[in-house]
Amino acid sequence: MTLIKSISGIRGTIGGSPGEALTPLDIVKFTAAYGSWVKETTGKSTIVVGRDARISGDMVNRIVTGTLQGLGINVIDLGLSTTPTVEVAVPIEMAGGGIILTASHNPIQWNALKLLNENGEFISAEEGAKVLDIAEREAFDFAPVKKIGTLTHKSDYIEKHIDMILQLPLVDIEAIKARGFKVVIDCVNSTGGISIPPLLKKLGVEVKELYCEPNGEFPHNPEPLPENLTEIGSVLEKGNYDLGIVVDPDVDRLALINEDGSPFGEEYTLVAVADYILQHTMGNTVSNLSSTRALKDVTLKHGGTYEVAAVGEVNVVNKMKATNAIIGGEGNGGIIYPELHYGRDALVGIALFLTHLAKFGKSASRLRATYPNYHISKNKIELTPEIDVDAILEGIKNKYSNNPVNTVDGVKIDFESEWVHLRKSNTEPIIRIYCESENEATAEYLAKKIISDIKELIVEKV
Repeated sequence: MTLIKSISGIRGTIGGSPGEALTPLDIVKFTAAYGSWVKETTGKSTIVVGRDARISGDMVNRIVTGTLQGLGINVIDLGLSTTPTVEVAVPIEMAGGGIILTASHNPIQWNALKLLNENGEFISAEEGAKVLDIAEREAFDFAPVKKIGTLTHKSDYIEKHIDMILQLPLVDIEAIKARGFKVVIDCVNSTGGISIPPLLKKLGVEVKELYCEPNGEFPHNPEPLPENLTEIGSVLEKGNYDLGIVVDPDVDRLALINEDGSPFGEEYTLVAVADYILQHTMGNTVSNLSSTRALKDVTLKHGGTYEVAAVGEVNVVNKMKATNAIIGGEGNGGIIYPELHYGRDALVGIALFLTHLAKFGKSASRLRATYPNYHISKNKIELTPEIDVDAILEGIKNKYSNNPVNTVDGVKIDFESEWVHLRKSNTEPIIRIYCESENEATAEYLAKKIISDIKELIVEKV
């Protein structure tokens, strides 16, 4: 059993002992800490709650809403919802914050509390540290009986979210309808199943649904990676559909499949959407250090400026605000479009991509072929707990000091046509290694070379 407390929230496996798994006692403690922080910092006494369709979701939701009420906080419960839907609801409701009950792409036994500020954006590292401190000290007081908070259920926010997307100037409903798209969707039996079909229906798209019953029974590993998407690929291979659309359980990551069953590439979801946005609006873009350089290529082509941020949605959002970026996100299929809100949003990504594809006038595979074809090799090396990971990263930085090196988040080394990014895990003695090249074999070779370098440094320091 696992319990991970971090600045962005708390996540863990269901079942086990308090402090060692995500138990009801841990949920109460952390919820009370967050609710107390919201009241203290915003002076507001309303919090929005929503959840994905995980089997444990209803149980966790009852504990969270009851705890918040016990603090004297009025709860607006969206019920089954999506992460981006909760994010847009918080400022509309003028709430002090929001809690999303989802473990995102993690397997069925996991759940988590993701925490939002009053703008509907993920709390910062500094704010998260304060919440953790309150939880550790149990520095919270519950309300007397006559000041217990209220509980209000609102089930119309997905519809509101969709309507907000359809009103965006760069979402061309008529262009999409004119193409008469036929698509296949895989929503892993979570809340994509209650949000994507109604969006596509309003866009005039014919839909074949796979796993759209929000019962939390994931039919495959819910992370939208190519190795987990063989079934939808098989359906598309038959040639009867224009596109495949896949999301994770809380609908903030978007993966696309070409009409022939081949992956469009999760890294290229953001690239394609950014290309469309930049065709119509001059501006800047941002992605994290581990995302493909194809976004930089596309941005420069359109006369914009590209910036990188540390890994993590809040870091990307902060960099986007600092650079006035008009589009940004992460290479895991996360689209952040500030015109709507500052959060990864698969729903707005779908609408913008379909508009782009409709105006392009050709197939998804032909569109993909218009972008630089980079390959990313993703690896990790597990270390024993006594090894100083920071010292290893410092050693790599020094070894490649003649190359451009970025140390904002781990160590990123730029070569002439490749890059390598090394990051340490916040929870395990692991170094994650990402390598990108125009050639797949070169990316794999570079990854093996860096792993060899790390092993040599370990031997030197033993």
